[in-house]
Amino acid sequence: MGGCGAKMKIVVLTGAGVSAESGLGTFRDTNGLWTQYDLEDVATPQGFARDPALVHDFYNARRRNCISAAPNAAHEALVGLEKSKQHDLILVTQNVDDLHERAGSTGVIHMHGALMGALCASCDARWDAPAEMAADAPCPTCAAPATRPDIVWFGEIPYHMDDIMTHLEACDLFVAIGTSGTVYPAAGFVDLAGQAGADTLEINPEPTGGGFDQVIAGPASTAVPAWVDSLI
Repeated sequence: MGGCGAKMKIVVLTGAGVSAESGLGTFRDTNGLWTQYDLEDVATPQGFARDPALVHDFYNARRRNCISAAPNAAHEALVGLEKSKQHDLILVTQNVDDLHERAGSTGVIHMHGALMGALCASCDARWDAPAEMAADAPCPTCAAPATRPDIVWFGEIPYHMDDIMTHLEACDLFVAIGTSGTVYPAAGFVDLAGQAGADTLEINPEPTGGGFDQVIAGPASTAVPAWVDSLI
């Protein structure tokens, strides 16, 4: 796989399947934190407007879960790929945890925001979130009691989309790991990369469908290190 030139440009998109092996559940899990809440109440702007305290309770719990988790072998393998002299890696994640960064990845593009970030719903200021956030906490910039998690909720536009599209149009290889290839954004990303002439690869426990050139079946913690080893 790959294009011409001194370095192969690889865009990797990671999803919940990468962090699941570190103990961080997804909203599709049949048990766990997500099942205790209605998504409309805790993951939409409307839910935050109705009951900001409930939303903060939910994300405080997710933040505690994230802090107690540790990166797994898939996160660590992607650090090795980033450090490779033969490749130029652009790492995009749908995950809001910081496990990529704690493993050692740099410049991670968080398209759905970050659990460890806070956002003012009034003035759009951003700062590092404390372990416990509260609905009445004042914004450090404008003092409005409008603190919210810096998370992209359902109905909101993902972050950094222009940059991501630019990278996809210029990459030699697009890889989706731990995310379905038949739903947005992976489905749109694989189509865009393929139309631009890139090779495309899905890594998941089982193929999810979509227009990928190749599929590697297996859990991220074993499949990703093996794939990275094959490249470097």
